[in-house]
Order: sequence, then structure tokens, then C-alpha cells
Amino acid sequence: MSTVSFLGYEVSNRGAKGDAAAAMNWLAADRKGCVVSTINPHSTMVACENPKLAQALHEADILLPDGIGVVLAGRILGLPLTERVTGYDFFSAFSEAAQAKGGISYYFIGSSEAVLQKIVARMAADYPAIRVAGTLSPPFKPEFSEEDNAAMCEKINAAKPDVLWVGMTAPKQEIWILQNRHRLNICFASAIGAVFDFYAGTKARAPEWIQKSGCEWLYRFYLEPRRMWGRYVVNNPRFIALIIHEKFCAAQRRKQSR
Repeated sequence: MSTVSFLGYEVSNRGAKGDAAAAMNWLAADRKGCVVSTINPHSTMVACENPKLAQALHEADILLPDGIGVVLAGRILGLPLTERVTGYDFFSAFSEAAQAKGGISYYFIGSSEAVLQKIVARMAADYPAIRVAGTLSPPFKPEFSEEDNAAMCEKINAAKPDVLWVGMTAPKQEIWILQNRHRLNICFASAIGAVFDFYAGTKARAPEWIQKSGCEWLYRFYLEPRRMWGRYVVNNPRFIALIIHEKFCAAQRRKQSR
């Protein structure tokens, strides 16, 4: 199954390489305005109270199962979600494919100028066949005006990239893509948040053994407890309660259908 219905969202079940291959097919078919996003326990709970985020997740062409919580919840609900795919996993898998193909260009929007310059330098070393068409550090404000959005889209379109990587905070980045996808002349945009800092080396990602153990969230909480408090201490228990409720409701539906 290429997707699995998870709490009403169509979540990809292709794995990182399969998702990258699907996105490469968009380029081959000259598709425009596609979106790759991620879903995790935190975004699931935020979307319950934020209709714009919920719409952004529903309308994503590929929705990655980002977070071990989603994969484990899928198993509890009897869903065949087989692989956790983070934004970093997708970025890496797609970049490997783009490097092999050649002739593909990126644009990075988000974070600071210092981080963006580190990304450009590392891209040149890691993926010399990928052209960085441009970067943009947007104004630091809670919400962009229509004039801000128009100016940003104009700059991106002028650079003529194939792929737009968006590294703003969630849910700001998902909502921004939702609001602007149809005026961007790109193949696809992908909201990858903290990947900008991880790839630039300005923030440390968990060691590989921690990533594989499914405890990367705990490592991030250890490094940034104040910023991650709401995500892990507040929303994770709410997410668990939601999954238990869904499991109970599913059992009741099966019982009634007998």
C-alpha cells in the first residue's frame, strides 16, 4: 500500500526511497505545485485545533510518517505503517536521487542568512550536481502579510528552482505552503523545519543509534526542554489518549457490525 489512512489523513507508506522516487516522477511528468509534508503526534494534536494546519496536512501530496509515535500508533490501530520517515530522511533520499540524475535545482527559504550560507556550502560539497538556485531568510514575524508573500513568491519564481525546501517553524511552514503553493512555479515544496539547522550543523541531530531506537524525540527534549515542553509533555499524552479512544471506537464498530 502506497498510503495508509491514519486518523483521517493519507500517510505515505512507501519509505524514504519510495517517497523520493515518487517526487522524482513528478519532475519527469513536469507536475507543478505538489507538496511534501510530515505528520507526527504534535502536529496531529495541533491540527485538531488549527483548521488551516489540518487542511495543509490533508492536501499534501505526500505526507511522511515523521515520528516513531505515528508508526507505533499505526501498529496499535492495526495499520501497516512500516517505516518512520523524517523530513531529514526524505531530504537525504531525494538529494541522493537528484545528485544521480543531475540538472535539478533547489531553493531554500527559512531560518537565518548564516544557516542558509552553511547549507549552500555543504550542498556544494555533498551534492555538486544539484544547483542551489537561491536562498531567502524571510522577515521574522508571526504571520506574513499579503505583500510579504507576494514578494517572497516573486523572488522564488525569478530563480526558477525545481524544488523549494521550507524551513520555518511548524505549523507556520505548512500553512505558508498551503497559502502560496498555487502561485509558485515549482515542481514541489517540502516543509522540513529543523532539517535546515541539522544539515547546516548549527544544531546537533541525535546519534544514529538513538534515531534507530525511536528515541530521537527524547534527545531533542533533553537538548531543548523549554522549547519542546509543549510538544512532548503536553501533546504526547493527548495523542496517546486519542489513539486509545480510536482503538476503542474501532473495536465497538467491529462489534456492532457482527
